[in-house]
Amino acid sequence: MTPKLTQISPLLFEFEWISEVSDELLQHQLTFKDRLQKEFTTELAELRMGFKTLALVLSTPLEARIIKQWLRSNSTQGSLNPLPSKIWQIPVCYSPETGRDLQALAKSKNMEQDELISLHSQGQYRLHFYGFLPGFMYLNGLPNRLYTARKSVPDRVVPAGSVAIGASQTGIYPSVSPGGWHLIGQTPVPLFDPGHIPPVFASAGERIEFTPITIQQFTRLQRHPHPPLCK
Repeated sequence: MTPKLTQISPLLFEFEWISEVSDELLQHQLTFKDRLQKEFTTELAELRMGFKTLALVLSTPLEARIIKQWLRSNSTQGSLNPLPSKIWQIPVCYSPETGRDLQALAKSKNMEQDELISLHSQGQYRLHFYGFLPGFMYLNGLPNRLYTARKSVPDRVVPAGSVAIGASQTGIYPSVSPGGWHLIGQTPVPLFDPGHIPPVFASAGERIEFTPITIQQFTRLQRHPHPPLCK
């Protein structure tokens, strides 16, 4: 599964995989990322993940032929790094009070709210990368029945901790921001802390589970927040 290489600038190269988003693709990406970090230690400024891409940001320019030669001799065919086994349990209060779009979304899907909540919370979601906002997790694994196009008119203000659905993805807004996804609940768990190293609790490849809680539990955890449990 060798990626396509594109040079965007003297300091920016992008690797793109022509494949469906999956655990297998993520394995290739993370293995590839690890090899890049080891090979270009002195030249590397940053590596940016996407669902099907990996951007190589350099601190000093490199000739394209060097990257191309490295790519030809470093295909991720063969041994791949295993995906992490950690599963993070994030408590979510699914309710109209904490998810303003829950009722309308359930109605649009011809299902009861409880059915939507059960469907959203029964599975596991794989964390692929962070983006959009510091601490915003891009997760794969939303059931097909919950696919919902993003809002044509985004909300100006989305509360921190809002759990939402946008197209084929689900995610959690780590801070107050505008947003165009459908809000179905909210977590009291802090998702991003710039005072911690690292500032996020989960790493790419780890999994997320959403655990439904009551509004009373949500209020209590808001007063006394703590990191999510890991199993």
